[in-house]
Amino acid sequence: MTDEHYMKIAIAEAQKAFDKDEVPIGAVVVLQDKIIARAHNQVELLNDSTAHAEILALTTAYQFLGSKYLPEATLYVTVEPCLMCSGALYWSKIGRIVFGTYDEKNSYRRSTGTNNPFHPKTEIVGGVMEEDCAGLMKEFFKRLR
Repeated sequence: MTDEHYMKIAIAEAQKAFDKDEVPIGAVVVLQDKIIARAHNQVELLNDSTAHAEILALTTAYQFLGSKYLPEATLYVTVEPCLMCSGALYWSKIGRIVFGTYDEKNSYRRSTGTNNPFHPKTEIVGGVMEEDCAGLMKEFFKRLR
């Protein structure tokens, strides 16, 4: 399977968030070509500012594997991770992070500059299906205005 295949599934998760008036971010954790977790933002539903798609997907993946580390897994997420999610991803030791659209306002880069907050062995790939991921975010915030 390709990065685009899994990103489409993450976009479907983001659409679920959009439909529930949540910021439309979706995440999928894949291990050995099998989806072991999927999630979307649930900050409003749970009244929990930490209920980001990445955090919820990591928690599900840990429970599925019975492990606190994911060195062989890949996270697909529609928007570049924020600083909080980056910290969680660091501790997960996840093998790869593939994200869709860049987030100049809220990404980890805003706080860390060019420093990589992820585990040293984590591979980062950005811009996968960027227009599709960005389009959903733009539509959501346009609707709020």
